[in-house]
Amino acid sequence: MKLKIFIPSSVILLLGLGLNAQNVPQRPPITGVTHAAFFTKDLENTRQFFHNFLGYDEIITLPGRVEGIPSMIAFKINDRQYVEVFPEREANTNRMYHFAIETTDAEAMRVYLASKGYKVPETTPKGRTGNYNYFVTDSNGTICEIVQFDPDGVNAQLYGQNMPDSRIAARMSHVGFMVPDLDKAIEFYGNVLGFEEVWRGGPNEKVTWVHLKTPEGNETIEFMLYESDPSWDRMGSMNHICLEVKDVEIAKAILDMRTYPEGCRTPSGVNTGINRKRQVNYYNIDGTRVEIMEENTIDGVPTPSHNKPPMKYVPKNNLE
Repeated sequence: MKLKIFIPSSVILLLGLGLNAQNVPQRPPITGVTHAAFFTKDLENTRQFFHNFLGYDEIITLPGRVEGIPSMIAFKINDRQYVEVFPEREANTNRMYHFAIETTDAEAMRVYLASKGYKVPETTPKGRTGNYNYFVTDSNGTICEIVQFDPDGVNAQLYGQNMPDSRIAARMSHVGFMVPDLDKAIEFYGNVLGFEEVWRGGPNEKVTWVHLKTPEGNETIEFMLYESDPSWDRMGSMNHICLEVKDVEIAKAILDMRTYPEGCRTPSGVNTGINRKRQVNYYNIDGTRVEIMEENTIDGVPTPSHNKPPMKYVPKNNLE
């Protein structure tokens, strides 16, 4: 005699959902912002800016197609953060190439992003620096590079090296980039990648800047909002990196004793921002901004977020 066991349909459904959930790709940890990459019209001048002026060692120089002209130069901020510089591809165009986030598993991230409908490579490649990396483009057109450091990569091989006392700062706290549509940016970086909004603000009646923190790290990305086509100077100011220091006056005094590369825009001088942190801005030959900012507000009290409406880009031919 066979014993028949009745299993309610609701239980069968729950079991099926559980099995399906196990097959859904999960996002691997994102441990921080690892680099920003910019185009430049003058590699040698930009080399002087990051190495001689800001004090960072050049750790990677990749050869280009033309002899004597590198295809990429990297300047080390710390063991997991750096700035990449590329020769310009077209004059008078956006200087921001891409920025990169670090993950513990680039292949798992590739599978996860593909499951969300984003275009990624069919496999996870290893780049010329020996690390796993690939690009994904967000809905606003910004290129976000996914990076997983490999033990055989250049960064791991130089661990603990090339961090001289000349470095004006030992940490890049955030990367800022132009964002025409905040909702699209939040969808990708917030809903898909798991970044958490930590602050928003601006000088006028609308929110101009929005900060999101990496889900398993401490660095942030800063959305630079705008409503109309920006000028060249404004574009260079929006696409930037922020170097964190304890005392901006001391940092400025050190830099005042160094040679600011010829042709660079005049520094801003020390001021207190809307976020109530003291800062000073420097610019390379292309107008790309390097913000040097104190890690704490002027009184140590966090600045509350603004509740104003955010800016949103409206093309000139949009008649709405």
